[in-house]
Amino acid sequence: MRSAQAKLRGLYVIIDPAVAAGRDEIKIARQAIEGGAGLIQWRDKSREKGVQLPVAEALRRLCREVGAMFLVNDDVDLALAVGADGVHVGQKDLPVAVVRRLVPRGMIIGCSTNNPDEARQAEADGADYVSVGRLFATGSKADTRPATLDALRVVKAAVSVPVCAIGGINESNIDDVIAAGADMAAVISAVISAPDVREAARRLAARFAV
Repeated sequence: MRSAQAKLRGLYVIIDPAVAAGRDEIKIARQAIEGGAGLIQWRDKSREKGVQLPVAEALRRLCREVGAMFLVNDDVDLALAVGADGVHVGQKDLPVAVVRRLVPRGMIIGCSTNNPDEARQAEADGADYVSVGRLFATGSKADTRPATLDALRVVKAAVSVPVCAIGGINESNIDDVIAAGADMAAVISAVISAPDVREAARRLAARFAV
């Protein structure tokens, strides 16, 4: 588990077909990884799982080939079906403690949180990392709760697992979230909507090396 947690660092790109707007999701993921993303998450909020399955399988193969981590958002069964490295759940999804019972030993579980109490509970229940957001304005998800950089700092101090910042992160504010303690920065539009996906990922990933 610790070896897997050691990989939970840097740029984390979420592939959302609604944001990709018809562009090839596999090509986007490959370019993001080439730019420096070490983690890829598949998040499809609208299509049936049977439709998602071949895309998720292709993303899993890609990540395996290049040594990136592959996670699935929300859907534990889809994550299991494709042999994902992990699954990310929110406060309204299956609880982390339940997910931990369902998935194989060593499978990564991430959990969305908004405050230190939720983060500590997620860690106690078996989460390998917690995310904090929405930190900045974003159009990618309408029902997220707002958070602040101070909340990110407090969560970072409250848990021992890696912490992921999420929500409207881009080149103008990524230094702030890193300074606040984020081990990872999860982005959607800043990379997958960019004219040059590889270069956008490179510029963001490079901030973790400064």
